[in-house]
Amino acid sequence: MRVLTDPRPAHWITADVPFMANTSEYGESSASLQNYASTASAVKLASLGLIMGMSLLGNASLSLLLLKDRSLHKAPYYFLLDLCLADVLRSAVCFPFVMASISAGSAWPYGTLSCKIVAFMSVLFCFHVAFLLFCVSVTRYMAIAHHRFYSKRMNLCTCVAVICMVWTLSVAMAFPPVFDVGTYKFIREEEQCTFEHRYLKSNDTLGFMLMLLVIVGTTHVVYIKMLCFVYDHRKMKPAQLVPAISQNWTFHGPGATGQAAANWIAGFGRGPTPPTLVGIRQASHPGNRRLLVLDEFKTEKRIGKMYYLITLSFLILWAPYISACYLRIFARGAPVPELHLSAAVWMSFAQAGANPIISFMFNKELRMRLRACFSCCLGTQTPMEPYCVI
Repeated sequence: MRVLTDPRPAHWITADVPFMANTSEYGESSASLQNYASTASAVKLASLGLIMGMSLLGNASLSLLLLKDRSLHKAPYYFLLDLCLADVLRSAVCFPFVMASISAGSAWPYGTLSCKIVAFMSVLFCFHVAFLLFCVSVTRYMAIAHHRFYSKRMNLCTCVAVICMVWTLSVAMAFPPVFDVGTYKFIREEEQCTFEHRYLKSNDTLGFMLMLLVIVGTTHVVYIKMLCFVYDHRKMKPAQLVPAISQNWTFHGPGATGQAAANWIAGFGRGPTPPTLVGIRQASHPGNRRLLVLDEFKTEKRIGKMYYLITLSFLILWAPYISACYLRIFARGAPVPELHLSAAVWMSFAQAGANPIISFMFNKELRMRLRACFSCCLGTQTPMEPYCVI
């Protein structure tokens, strides 16, 4: 019987053992990296799909409610409708391309022109929300501090003009980088086509990000001013006068200063309309009212709270991404951790679905109208108490 032996020297045979071990370890590490990459891609796709679905469902439902219910056809909700439509467009236009790039292995499977268009739309919607929230903060302050002027001027035409101005400013901010070669491009670390944030001496990234920060900061300053105004007027108490004796609204006595009739005109009166004041302030014509009564003040304050929470959520969800951009602006070659950057980008995506949740949670009127809409859809009528609208 023949015995097969290896013709190579003994030191060759022993040298192959560590080589084979290194090869197996390399194969195991590459397999683990592939598993990690596939798991991360699956998590990103699932989370972005959830954000996209919530954004489309929530914003579309709120938009239909605002369009259908005539009692919501007033200035604050015109701006909310514009916010919802912008978030729907962002979710339907930008997010599918991000999902396609994730599926392609963190690569852009389309051309350069399509990348610039998607990046332009992404930046446009970001600045649109920032500019619109600033304009809303100004109108909220006017509704509280200058209600007479607000009720006269803040009609449908004014709201349309403000919305058109906001879109114009957003286009002006997002369009110039289209002509800068290499400014709008696919950022592999962010899985999206967007503005390339480089060192401050490389392009105009600093001015681009400073504008966004100034807008958000100014919006909070306006809300702080409105809060100070409400706090100062909360401390004011009505004068305590000696009650007058009244017979058929003919006041006489030590307190007969006409204050009772003035209070009734201002909305603090109770009971039927005085005969001498019939026709001065009719509840059936809300457009003729110019004084901010207590119920209207509560409504305006509630709407202002809702918009401030929307503004605060915009700041919280975009703050990590903005901080990462400023790190790349001021620190040359400073790498942002991949996990932090991915979380920051996905938080900015989540902002598209946050507005409907905040609106329904912190606006009683929207919840009541939503329940009424559902009851109408089910064929049942729920009696509702009448209440004043602006």
